[in-house]
Amino acid sequence: MTVRVSSNAARLVTQVLAGEVWPPLGDRHGFRVDPDGDAFLLPGMGGVTLGVHCGDPATGYAADHLEPGLSVRHRDTAANFALQYLSCVGNTVLVTSGPAAGAEGFVIGQHAYVLCDLPEQALSAVTTGDQVTVFAVGQGLVLDDHPGIRVKNVSPRLLNALAGGTGAGGRLDVHVAARVPAEAIGAGSGMASEYANTDLMGAYEVGGDDLSLGLHGLRIGDIVALDGQDHRFGRGYREGWVTIGVISTGSGRLFGHGPGPSTLLSGPAEAFNLIDDRDANLAVLATAPTGASA
Repeated sequence: MTVRVSSNAARLVTQVLAGEVWPPLGDRHGFRVDPDGDAFLLPGMGGVTLGVHCGDPATGYAADHLEPGLSVRHRDTAANFALQYLSCVGNTVLVTSGPAAGAEGFVIGQHAYVLCDLPEQALSAVTTGDQVTVFAVGQGLVLDDHPGIRVKNVSPRLLNALAGGTGAGGRLDVHVAARVPAEAIGAGSGMASEYANTDLMGAYEVGGDDLSLGLHGLRIGDIVALDGQDHRFGRGYREGWVTIGVISTGSGRLFGHGPGPSTLLSGPAEAFNLIDDRDANLAVLATAPTGASA
């Protein structure tokens, strides 16, 4: 594998983390209200979501806070925080119980759960309660030639596919499928950038494109540039900064809860050379994870 960006990847360790596919949850107040005041009751978070994978649209579904693939957590609170904080996008995921035991996929981001994409045939054989192993490696990654850029939640394998090397003026080349304006950043601001993700403001499933800041075309797995975002030590607005994220969740019906990017890289805007590329998606960048090396 050709290394396109120098890092400390060879000095990282891999931990084997355990979780299980968590069921969808609800309460006796089943209905919620959309931006137009209409009540809705729709599937969304938790469990196994079939038919939605990296490369598929992130909007347009009759769903609320859509979590594609497997929604994985640990029933012990402290172990679940470790699973959230240490799992990195691109890490290999292995199903270890149930009819789909032995099936492999990869982490696509964090939300209320660690989200994992698997091939559809394997996904359809998984059920809630099935055990899942994550080969967690990536936290602690440092870019040798780009000290101003903080790496977050990125497996070494994905980093090499994501970062195109050092370009003109010493800037890091990064291909992005879309650019997200600062005013679109919503829920998730102020949280630790290793935990969950950031919802993009807007009303994506009602009201038309004028309420989504032109972001209706986002896909699950898209690599995106978040303008004005500093995610080094939390998530917040900082003029002149850029954060690179990956769309890990689909949109919801609640006002202000659009597709959600998980944080990957963050630094001053002048540290990046952003290259618009519609193919900058995990469906292309993370299609062949291989155990601990992912």
